[in-house]
Amino acid sequence: MASTPPQTLQVEKAHGTGNDFVVFADPDGLHDLSVEQVQALCDRHRGVGADGILRAARSADSPEVQGLLASEPEATWFMDYRNADGSLAEMCGNGIRVFVDFLVRHSLVSLTPGQTLPVATRGGVRDVTVSASGHYQVDLGRWRLVDTDTLVHVPGLDVPRPALRLTVPNPHAVVILASNEELDALDLSALPDVRPVPEDGINVEFVVPQEPLVTDGVGHIRMRVFERGVGETLSCGTGAATAALAARHFVGDMAPHHWRVDVPGGQLSVRMFPTEEGEHVALSGPAQRVFHCEVEI
Repeated sequence: MASTPPQTLQVEKAHGTGNDFVVFADPDGLHDLSVEQVQALCDRHRGVGADGILRAARSADSPEVQGLLASEPEATWFMDYRNADGSLAEMCGNGIRVFVDFLVRHSLVSLTPGQTLPVATRGGVRDVTVSASGHYQVDLGRWRLVDTDTLVHVPGLDVPRPALRLTVPNPHAVVILASNEELDALDLSALPDVRPVPEDGINVEFVVPQEPLVTDGVGHIRMRVFERGVGETLSCGTGAATAALAARHFVGDMAPHHWRVDVPGGQLSVRMFPTEEGEHVALSGPAQRVFHCEVEI
């Protein structure tokens, strides 16, 4: 049997605070990549190298999100996000900023400062706004506290530590640590041991409140993260949001609703705000193109 000839694909490499992605437009639905193709593109030695793939597809032609158009007809683009191991993810806070920046730069959408673009994701429609400085803010929607009885163990910690489990909508477990030294000593080369074991995997954040904790009404924390399907990454957008939510939870009623989150790849801003359907959490930060290339898949 003759083998399938390779296809040529125009892709970009881009990142949001070091969380990097291979991004490409697929408006005609010709490149719904296999797990093996995703893994090959994300391979840092034999491929382009990335934490995940962002495929820009038409919502109307994507069965996973077609139904969202009934209530959100302007969400015409679907962010099809795959982790580096080829697994599907509900959403990606850094990725959606990179995704919208890609659409804008390639004139696939028009977005001026202050305007908002709805984007279809597996976690629902998410609204992204661009600022005059070129940063993007995404409304991650309602967050949910799942469990307060989770324990996490990772090399570098003497005993398992308690964690908060939250969704935004990706699943996260957040561990608050006592010092930067404790955070730096963690070995995140392998998946942390989370109990009870999550059925669909989980992202794990380790967070240290900084000194001073609050300056001019803004909280300040530092974070490292192990992302499901990837490993330790330089940044995780939804992870930064859950880290700030967890920090606010432990600080109590006097905690701020605006946080600065330091990650190995830079800095992100998180804001919590009320809506008619409940409290939402928003994430803002940069999106940067690295290079464009042509690959065969």
